[in-house]
Amino acid sequence: MNKLTVKDVALKGKRVLMRVDFNVPLDENQRVTSDKRIRAAVPTIEYILGQGGRLVLMSHLGRPKGQRVPQMSLKPCVEVLSKLIGKKVGFVDDCIGEKVEQAVSSLPNGGVLLLENLRYYKEEEKNDLEFAKKLAALADIYANDAFGTAHRAHASTEGVTRFVKSSVSGFLMEKEMRYLAGAVDNPVRPFVAVLGGAKISGKIDVISNLLPKVDKLLIGGGMAYTFFKAEGLEIGNSLCEEDKVELAGEILKTAGDKLVLPVDCVVSDKFDFAGRTVGALEVVPADGIKKGQEALDIGPQTVELFSKVLKNARTVIWNGPMGVFEIPELAKGTEKIAVILAELTDRGGQTIIGGGDSVAAVEKMGLSKRMTHISTGGGASLELLEGKILPGVAALNEA
Repeated sequence: MNKLTVKDVALKGKRVLMRVDFNVPLDENQRVTSDKRIRAAVPTIEYILGQGGRLVLMSHLGRPKGQRVPQMSLKPCVEVLSKLIGKKVGFVDDCIGEKVEQAVSSLPNGGVLLLENLRYYKEEEKNDLEFAKKLAALADIYANDAFGTAHRAHASTEGVTRFVKSSVSGFLMEKEMRYLAGAVDNPVRPFVAVLGGAKISGKIDVISNLLPKVDKLLIGGGMAYTFFKAEGLEIGNSLCEEDKVELAGEILKTAGDKLVLPVDCVVSDKFDFAGRTVGALEVVPADGIKKGQEALDIGPQTVELFSKVLKNARTVIWNGPMGVFEIPELAKGTEKIAVILAELTDRGGQTIIGGGDSVAAVEKMGLSKRMTHISTGGGASLELLEGKILPGVAALNEA
């Protein structure tokens, strides 16, 4: 998707309205507990300010559903961003209206301002064009650097572009598209996808889109047991989507040897996810799960099998854990895949981690710096892997 970026337009003296993803976690004292999303936008912010742009930042935080919820104010982000860029960041406790217009018009070249939570207005998520027009009135140039919201056609991601002459991408958006879309459309081969997570239903479109494109598709996590059921295997109490068994069977038929399922599993007869407890664990072959047992992770032989496939790969996309990685005893499969991918990156392979849980697992292990690209957008990266057009990207000007 060849879009204009902030580097393609003259920014000096221009009001640049930029959509960022500052949907950060806050503690009970309204302090930011992880600045990861704010840091992700810093390269674009610093570039615009360095070029003499007058920067107006807008974002959502949480789900206030069109109400002013003080606990979901973006104000706590001001101090964090100021420290990160070494520059005073202004703040307005609204995102449209006279007060905002005055603050924007008094911004100097190289000045930066953060607006209040867009979702205090229900018009934002409805992509209300009157609301979008009011946002656009603050801009000479619109920039979108919020990949995490690019799959939503909201006023600040899609509507606003209809009323601004230049709509461009920020560096984060550009990087996400280059790696994710690039891997799917033009991968260096062999190209392998690793899919995990609980449900096959959330990944059917990803599987359908990737199967013709990959050299191998490795399946782990809870979704594997719906495939086992389709093969006629006993799966005990393992996760299974009964209404997807037939579909899983059809996928197996068309996939041939491209689709690789686990050959062994870690099982237990006692499991309480909410209490984070698990009974005695046993490794059994794929066809050895007994009634009353639940498969909760891939086994060592599967790790070995997956490792052989991944060792020769040049491009790997990973979305979804291999087991219940939140419980240490059931995280081994996920951890071993993460290590294999880190080693692959060290050898010059391209590794792209998309989606919340696989990103969380890689970060927990301290391996994120050893991956080629860690996606910042769970839902957006999933939709991109499904082959869908992202409204927030489609709305930007073609290069």
